[in-house]
Amino acid sequence: MSDWPHDPDGEEGSEGMRKYGHAVIAKKINEDEDFPLNRDEFVAEYGEDPIRIDYETVVSMKDVFEQVDQEEFVDFPDLHKALGRAMRAEGYWFYEGADQFIKNSSA
Repeated sequence: MSDWPHDPDGEEGSEGMRKYGHAVIAKKINEDEDFPLNRDEFVAEYGEDPIRIDYETVVSMKDVFEQVDQEEFVDFPDLHKALGRAMRAEGYWFYEGADQFIKNSSA
């Protein structure tokens, strides 16, 4: 594992439990205060933070956002859709059967 600012499975990283992908990113955002959310400002602040993708893979926040073209997000659903597309493009979408849920979806 790289030298992360904190242990992704420690108290600061996962609040006592292992959290993955979107859950780790979402906990860094205050829904009432942070939207609209600017991608570049968010990545500048949290880009070096570790994001656990699966039980053995940890990448930086900036790696997750590398494929996110959208510059601003109006709310959580808007952000989650963009992150889902980016994570699938980068091979960071590890959920079994994920393709079943997106075939007839615009996500």
